Formats: sequence, structure tokens, C-alpha cells
Amino acid sequence: MLQKITQSGIRWLWVAVFVMALDRVTKIAAQHYLTAYEPVNVAPFFNFTLAYNKGAAFSFLSAANGWQSWLFGLLAVGISAALVVWMLRLSYRQRWISIALACVIGGAMGNLWDRLSYGHVIDFIDLYVKTLHWPVFNVADSAICIGAFMLVCDALWKKE
Repeated sequence: MLQKITQSGIRWLWVAVFVMALDRVTKIAAQHYLTAYEPVNVAPFFNFTLAYNKGAAFSFLSAANGWQSWLFGLLAVGISAALVVWMLRLSYRQRWISIALACVIGGAMGNLWDRLSYGHVIDFIDLYVKTLHWPVFNVADSAICIGAFMLVCDALWKKE
């Protein structure tokens, strides 16, 4: 069993743990140092703005009456479990795709932690151009997007 772990892509699961830890630390800092919905300017295109999201990406279903947290939580667990199985089937040499999957798992679990602990996801990164703001997001969301981008790149440029 140990040989299976060391010889598979699961050895890169530490990346998911790192993503979760970084996500937790930044969210704790955001809650400690920021006031909800009051932007703190960092650069001409970037604020820290503490926000709470009961929905999914871009506040999808945030106005629903609470069932969406269960739905998104179950999706996070189910998808993460499937990705772990995928990682177990990969060779440890398939670093790119293993790290991509670990980023998605870490991000999903980081946001799941919030849903289970608070009933909403803590967001604080606010990017904008003039008055056009991208929806506020967090480290977990960033990791999911980076992992998904890496998976797309792998699919597009895979040499077989």
C-alpha cells in the first residue's frame, strides 16, 4: 500500500494541504483585520474587501434559503474524492496533472471548511478596473481556477 502511494500521483496531495492552510490563514487574517464590505485600497486595481458568499462562484444561488450550502458541500466532497482516486491512478512522474488536481482539491476543501464552519465562504480579494469589479474571491477560489487552467493546458498540449 505504501509503495502504491509513493509511486502514484497522490504523493502530490501535500499541495492540497498547503492550499488549504494558506486559504485558512488568509481568511483568518481577513476576518481579523478587515471590516465586512469596507474596501481597503492596496493598488489602483486591487482592494481587500471582506465579503461573505452563501452561493457558489460569482454568488450563484447566494439568495437561496440554505440548501445550496449542502449542495455545494456534497459536490466538493464528491468531486474531491473522485480526484483523489484519479491521483492514485497517476504515476508520481505525472507532476503537472497531479499538482493541478491537488490545487482543485485544496481549494474545494478550503471553501468546504468555511461552509461547514460558518454557513458561507469568506472572500476578500477584490480586483477591479475603474468602477468594474470582478466578484470578490479568495485563495481557495484562485487555487481551483489555477488547477482547472492547468488541466485544460494538459488536455490541449498532451503529447500522445
